[in-house]
Amino acid sequence: MRFHLIDRVDDYEPAKIVHARKLTSWSETHWEETPNGPVMPAPLALEALCQAGTWLIMITTERRKRAALLSIGSVAFHGDIRPGDVLMLEGIVDSMSDEIAVLSGTATVDGRVVMEARDIMCILIDASDLADLDETLRLQQLLTRAGGS
Repeated sequence: MRFHLIDRVDDYEPAKIVHARKLTSWSETHWEETPNGPVMPAPLALEALCQAGTWLIMITTERRKRAALLSIGSVAFHGDIRPGDVLMLEGIVDSMSDEIAVLSGTATVDGRVVMEARDIMCILIDASDLADLDETLRLQQLLTRAGGS
């Protein structure tokens, strides 16, 4: 089973920055019930940011490499994400080599920062070891709206 938390990659600059989004929906099964209503578990905002960063790495390397999480320097959760919210993600490459990438970024809802993460260190592994590269290209085209009509 795959757990996709990115609905669209809005724009990117290879090896520098990615902007992506996740439209939350009542149909998802991860909601936690709180006294103020259902909320997305905070770590899923971090996972969404990491997935956006992984897409940036794959796009930058023409799908040859994929990021696998090694460590997170810091993360702070600032607010709730509710059903129907659009989670906007910005991932910035702090440094990148052929073997390691370090990213930082934020998740916002309606312009309000709900999560910040710094020094997300990832090892870059061969993408072909994890998934079919043709399927990865198809998903990339869907996410970036680059697949034609």
